[in-house]
Amino acid sequence: MEFPITGVVINPLLLAGIGFIVGILGGFFGVGGGFLAGPFMLWSGVPANFVVGTDLAHMTGKSMVALRRHRIFGHVDTKLGLLMIIGTMVGVEAGAQMIELLEDSGSIDQVIGTTYIVILLAISAFTAFESIRSIRALRNQTEDDERVGVTEVLGFQGMARRVQNIRIPPMISLPASGIESISLWSILIVGFISGLLAGFLGVGGGFIRMPLFIYVLGVPTHVAVGTDLFEIIFSAGFGTFTHALKGNVDILMALVMQTGAALGAQIGATATNFFAGPRIRLLFSILPLIGATLVILSLLGIGGAH
Repeated sequence: MEFPITGVVINPLLLAGIGFIVGILGGFFGVGGGFLAGPFMLWSGVPANFVVGTDLAHMTGKSMVALRRHRIFGHVDTKLGLLMIIGTMVGVEAGAQMIELLEDSGSIDQVIGTTYIVILLAISAFTAFESIRSIRALRNQTEDDERVGVTEVLGFQGMARRVQNIRIPPMISLPASGIESISLWSILIVGFISGLLAGFLGVGGGFIRMPLFIYVLGVPTHVAVGTDLFEIIFSAGFGTFTHALKGNVDILMALVMQTGAALGAQIGATATNFFAGPRIRLLFSILPLIGATLVILSLLGIGGAH
């Protein structure tokens, strides 16, 4: 099938398949999936200038589908998501400014690539270690499933308790996340950090926000997934708009990908009901590892972008 905007011929079933896979990941883990969809699209022959914009367009639609399902399950903290967006926007701009400062050095690709790999591997190792520890703790529990809400964040939840004990006003409550009191500044700083990394590394930041939600703010895993999707809709939607103005969005290609993503997102979101938080986090730890591998291949000159 020929896509007239990009001028390439691609099997639509391949694009729908990419959307389906990324849709499952987005619905289950609350990530945009751009770090996987992008390389897949490049390897499929999509011009690089269309990859980001088109992926953002399909990501926006997919996240809306997954968010609707998570909202039905009560897995979305809208208040937290809106507050995070404020900090994220400031962080993204700061990250972009850091990129401009590095451009003059002539080694920006190596700096960003190395930073990306280190962060991804650290997230993967930390999440895997903590989730395995929590799974073992859960096996020792004798109470019913209601105890999962308390025990699923064992291990490093002390970090979140310390953050919640910071008493810098204004203090707010997040009922949907089960947080009685937390400083607004803690949320804004976490949003800033995720935005800074996203702006500096050029990624959506879902796999960065997820661990910050869980380990720093103390948000339950299922709510972290749904709330992350809520924020992705705004960030990806804005990105789609700006890229569309520059002519970098193939809307037909995005719609084809969305046909697969819509189904995958529903399946992924529903599947979260069958997994306890620690198991979701253990599976999530694989994604940063895959992302790091893709970056390493890119730095070595292996992949569709070269």
